[in-house]
Amino acid sequence: MGRIKSALEIALEKTESIQSDKGSIGHFEAKQRGKKLAGEYLEGAVSSLEGEFKGIPKEELVDVKQGIFDVLISQVNLPVSKDDLGRIEKAGTGLHFIIGDKRFGDIVKQLVQMMNQFLEEAAHYDEALKQQYAPKLRQKEEEIARRLGRQVSLDPFQDPEFVSFYNQNINNLKDNYQSVITQVREEAHRLFEELDSFRN
Repeated sequence: MGRIKSALEIALEKTESIQSDKGSIGHFEAKQRGKKLAGEYLEGAVSSLEGEFKGIPKEELVDVKQGIFDVLISQVNLPVSKDDLGRIEKAGTGLHFIIGDKRFGDIVKQLVQMMNQFLEEAAHYDEALKQQYAPKLRQKEEEIARRLGRQVSLDPFQDPEFVSFYNQNINNLKDNYQSVITQVREEAHRLFEELDSFRN
């Protein structure tokens, strides 16, 4: 059994590891700065990323860009409502600036159009599925009304059978569009890494 380390030895070991980690702490802090900047950009507190870059030291810029990229790429996902389209477009515009490749600007435009199309299709699906299920729902309402002796009105989403039917169909639609999201994210990563290797 080895001897127990003294408090001084433990403290010295910690100091050594802190010294060797100074570089990685600098990288971490620069990335955090980038993440904070991306958050402010998405919220509208920062209007232009380009303007913010002027005050960033050159040696920190790569890590700041990485932090911004990490936040913005996480925003590229399927919208739930029309409100999300603005956020996706803004994230795409920010990514386009960070990546600096014209092709990605065109991809962002196509992505926003497709996400708009997705929301329209999802709304049609929603209506069509409810209509398709309506006879069955009425049948269930009549059965419950007979048992209770009064009229009842069921919300289709309170019916587990409808929820299962609905999710299965909506998920098929989502899967079709999710593959587009995946391709855009992969292309963004590829172009960003290309940029990174070019800088090095």
